[in-house]
Amino acid sequence: MKEIRKIRVFLGEDAVGSLQLTPSGGQSVFEYENSWIEKGFSISPWELPLKTGMIFSRPSAFDGGFATFEDSMPDGYGLYLLNRILRTKGTSLKELSPLQRLGIIGSAGMGALRYEPSVLENHNSGLDEHSDFDAYQNMALEVLSDKCYGDSNLLYYNSHNSGGARPKAVFIAEDGSHWLVKFRHIYDPEDIGRVEFNYMSAAAECGITVPAFRLLNDRYFAVRRFDISEGRRIHTLTAAALLQYDFRLQASDYSTLLAMTGYLTQDHIQVEEIFRRMVFNIVSVNKDDHAKNFSFLCDNGIWSLSPAYDLTWSPEGTRGEHATSVMYNGNPTLSDVMAAGKGIRIPERTCREIIDQVSDICSERLEHFTPLK
Repeated sequence: MKEIRKIRVFLGEDAVGSLQLTPSGGQSVFEYENSWIEKGFSISPWELPLKTGMIFSRPSAFDGGFATFEDSMPDGYGLYLLNRILRTKGTSLKELSPLQRLGIIGSAGMGALRYEPSVLENHNSGLDEHSDFDAYQNMALEVLSDKCYGDSNLLYYNSHNSGGARPKAVFIAEDGSHWLVKFRHIYDPEDIGRVEFNYMSAAAECGITVPAFRLLNDRYFAVRRFDISEGRRIHTLTAAALLQYDFRLQASDYSTLLAMTGYLTQDHIQVEEIFRRMVFNIVSVNKDDHAKNFSFLCDNGIWSLSPAYDLTWSPEGTRGEHATSVMYNGNPTLSDVMAAGKGIRIPERTCREIIDQVSDICSERLEHFTPLK
């Protein structure tokens, strides 16, 4: 793949800044455009504060890149497909610089950031509500089990660089809305789509903010994209990117997420929402609650907590523990949860009311439930 010396970063049609490598190649350097400084906002408050001059990445993290931009890359399933495509071109992701990786993403990532120049031609075939989802599921299973090779491009482009381990595709509904539909991985149970549908339904009943969702063909779970509103893309970053965490290292704690939500949103209601999601993940046995499974939207400089996503039964976690700990306990207790809530100044009475409400609903609605003790 051709060398890239400079990447320009855009948010919609507005130029945000430029990204280059240091002469050694071990770090990246980002600089905001003067026009963006005059009218824009920090696209990542801690890593890329809004200021003039060069901002250097940490040399030991993200292969010398920035967490903010690496957040545009897929993970899990998307990376698997992308590597298969790159191997046909005689290279791999490990051999590419951070700039080359962003050039591959171009304008096809989640959220509003896009990168120029784009170096991988993106042919999106465009699924719709009437697509043959069963055929797409079978294609994904065959590729994941290495039974075929030629469908990697189609699967990758239709995934739109979405994250997560399970196969996904984006489809456009008849009303023009954008949806992500999930498919079964080779190790998933046959009813994984219905399980996630039930979990999202229970979460909504618990008072958790969720996007629109549905079950297609009584089998495939689909969720409306919250990073697109009326055709306009909204800047979106995961908690992992904002905190500059490698989510695979399982370094996050709910006390940090609570504090970050308070700092970004300045809204105690959204802080209580994170507390509610924490309780839900614990009692519903969703241990895959890593820092990439929490996102924040930034619309014209105003940050807000995104709707919840990736809520499903996941008992494995990390060595049997939650990916995000509570007061640094991977198998949190009631006292840990109460300490986390009171530590961010949620009244004790409110904490107990949330715990009781979420526990009562999950015990009735979900097959897998564990009480907080």
